[in-house]
Amino acid sequence: MSLNRLLSVMIPAFNEERTLDVILKHVLERPEVGEVIAVDDGSTDRTWEILQRWAAQDRRVRAFRQDANQGKGAALRRAIAEVRMPFALVQDADLEYDPRDYPTLLQPMVEGRADVVYGVRGFAGQTAFSFWFVMGNKAVTFAANLLFDCYISDLESGYKAIRADLWRRLNLQGNRFDIEPDITARVLRLGYRIHEAPIRYYARSRAEGKKLTWVDGLRAIGKLVSLRLTPYKRLFGGASDPTYHRDRQRQLALRHPLM
Repeated sequence: MSLNRLLSVMIPAFNEERTLDVILKHVLERPEVGEVIAVDDGSTDRTWEILQRWAAQDRRVRAFRQDANQGKGAALRRAIAEVRMPFALVQDADLEYDPRDYPTLLQPMVEGRADVVYGVRGFAGQTAFSFWFVMGNKAVTFAANLLFDCYISDLESGYKAIRADLWRRLNLQGNRFDIEPDITARVLRLGYRIHEAPIRYYARSRAEGKKLTWVDGLRAIGKLVSLRLTPYKRLFGGASDPTYHRDRQRQLALRHPLM
C-alpha cells in the first residue's frame, strides 16, 4: 500500500524562528505528509509570522495560535483536535528528528501490525548529552516498564506515531513535558502495545536550547505512577475501549496467518 498523503504532522512551536523554516521545508518534501498542523504556543519571536507565510504557500499547512504559552502538551491537544489524516505524529521544530524516518514509523501501522510506533533514538556518539541525561531517560523508561509490565526502550522519544482515532481516544491532560509519560501511560492503560523502530537522531545540547532537567524526570515518574493508579473510567470516561479487542484480533491474524 502506498504511504502517500496518509500522515498528519503535528508541530507544537514555541519561539522556533531559528529552525522553523528548515523543518517545515523538510516535512513538506515528504510524500507521506497529507497535512501539517502547526500550533504556535504563544511565541514572542517571528514563529507566528513564519507559520502564516507557509500556510499561504502550501494548502497542506494549517496554522493555529495560542495567545499565551501553555506548554507542549496543551499545543499538542490543540493539534489533535484538528487531525484529518488516518495517522498522526509529533514533529518538534528543533531539527533533532529527521522526517526521512516517516516511512519507518508509518509502515507497521499501514500494514495493520501496530497502532502505536515509537522512534527509538541512538544515544551512542551523541556528545551533546551528559551521562546523567541518558541515565535519567533510562530511569523514566524503566519506571514505565515496571509499572505497566511492558518493555519499551525510549519513553521520552519525540517521535510517537499513532492512529488518529487513538490519539483522540487518549484524552490527554499533560500540559508541558509531562505530555510524554501521559501519552505512554494512556496507550498502555488502554491495552495497546508500543511497536518500536530505530530512527536518526541529532541531539541538541543545553546551550543549543535543550530544556529537560532532572526535575522533569522526577515529574515524569510521578506522572506514570499517578496514571497507573487512576481508575480507568476517570482516565477515559468509559468502562472499556470498544476498539481494542477488534484491533488485537486483526494484529494477531496478520502475525499468525494460520489463526
